[in-house]
Amino acid sequence: MFFKSLSSGIEGIEGYIVNVEADVSKGIPNFTMVGLPDTAVKESKERIHSAILNSGLKFPNKKIVINLSPSSVKKEGSHYDLPIALSILSSEYRFLEERFANTMFFGELSLDGTLQKVNGTIPFIIAARECPSVNSVIFPKENSMEAQVVKDIKLLTASSLNEIVSYLMGVDELEEVSPISFNPSFQNEYDFSDVKGNLIAKRSAEISAAGYHNMLFIGPPGSGKSMIAKRLPSIMNPLNEEEYIQVSKIYSSTGKFNKNLLNRVRPFRSPHHTATMKSIIGGGQNSTPGEVVLAHKGILFIDELLEFEKKTLEALRQPIEDKYVNISRIKNSYQYPCDFILVAATNPCPCGNYLNPFKECVCTEYQIRNYLGRASAPLLDRFDLFTEMTPIEFDELHTTIASESSEEIYKRVYSAIEIQKERFKKEDFCYNALIPAKYISKYCHLGKTESDFIRTAFEKFSFSLRSYHKVLRVARTIADLDQEDSISIVHLSEAVSFRKALLKYWG
Repeated sequence: MFFKSLSSGIEGIEGYIVNVEADVSKGIPNFTMVGLPDTAVKESKERIHSAILNSGLKFPNKKIVINLSPSSVKKEGSHYDLPIALSILSSEYRFLEERFANTMFFGELSLDGTLQKVNGTIPFIIAARECPSVNSVIFPKENSMEAQVVKDIKLLTASSLNEIVSYLMGVDELEEVSPISFNPSFQNEYDFSDVKGNLIAKRSAEISAAGYHNMLFIGPPGSGKSMIAKRLPSIMNPLNEEEYIQVSKIYSSTGKFNKNLLNRVRPFRSPHHTATMKSIIGGGQNSTPGEVVLAHKGILFIDELLEFEKKTLEALRQPIEDKYVNISRIKNSYQYPCDFILVAATNPCPCGNYLNPFKECVCTEYQIRNYLGRASAPLLDRFDLFTEMTPIEFDELHTTIASESSEEIYKRVYSAIEIQKERFKKEDFCYNALIPAKYISKYCHLGKTESDFIRTAFEKFSFSLRSYHKVLRVARTIADLDQEDSISIVHLSEAVSFRKALLKYWG
């Protein structure tokens, strides 16, 4: 006899429907699985057999053939345990058609029949929602938190195989998961009110958050570079609905979903400087997304920039520019999104005290030049804002004047972002940092006085065309923060000031 249940597979971060077909017939008892199952799926035969028997259910003593369709795509993961078990049990138990036929199932079974957490919940549920023949999904209770992200489909959770069988037979009900409602709050772990002094660096962070500008901090150890970078998410817009789903799919498929995402906080990734190129960009046997993908729609913080391997830093250039990364396997190639703000921090020399007014540098000129030379000109070209930081002074540390909070800064950032949304509503980009070169003159128009000013700066500092465009984009963001329609000399002057550290250290 033929029986079928519905499940889902995953390619990259996208789910697709998988038909789990079972043929249970008379013959020598045997359990065969076809349809390109990987090792984890093949091993599930013993898990499923034990789970059914240890749940007090009857396992058919017959010839069983399981087919995972479409058979042209390799099936990976232990989440097929549950639908395979239910397809087999359909031959022994009478399931209600309305509860079984239009329901998708996924979940790993332990030997005693309990359901275990699996990766990929959100892509699976979205695939179910987009399938006309599916109206509900049943999955492990441990995956409930991330499942709350998805709306417009009935979501049911269970702790064991027995609970699901009872539900399908109409004996019991399962617990339903409700979509979470978004309530923005400013209860951040890190807040700018904790930062003393560093006014220019905080201003740089505000401009970065408002216009989506890449930013580099350079200064001695202890000057507050990492402290400010970690607080950047607290002044950024929460993820919108589309971004929220996309980021959630990435984190769900990699098993890294966390509570911060339920609050739509933008991702903040900070890989160690010993991280390999594969862990940063992605790859490996399973085409695993790297840090650039996990930072999508958030921040990739590269602390100790010049301590990273040069090939790793150079590999960042393409994802920064293209906003996506291709990861290839033997037979497949996956394209992952990686649209992030790059924030980097570095010491100016191996000892960290080059040009430090309070400590003497012990490095030779050759060591300093060689150290700074680890960042190539094309990589430095990817940054819009360069901020030099100096150690905080005693008076700044013990001032009684309260520092501006993240909530206060965010109000200005939010207003600037709303201006950009309105300005770019007919474009396929929404931030000033992303204005294509061909639209610079349209959206960064300058009057005669402003044009003369930027001409002088262009000639004095020997700007490249790319640097010139970056200055104009930053000036546009500063004008938006000031609620000004036109870019003034004040805005241009501040934008140019954020290039001085580049010229000072790299010439």
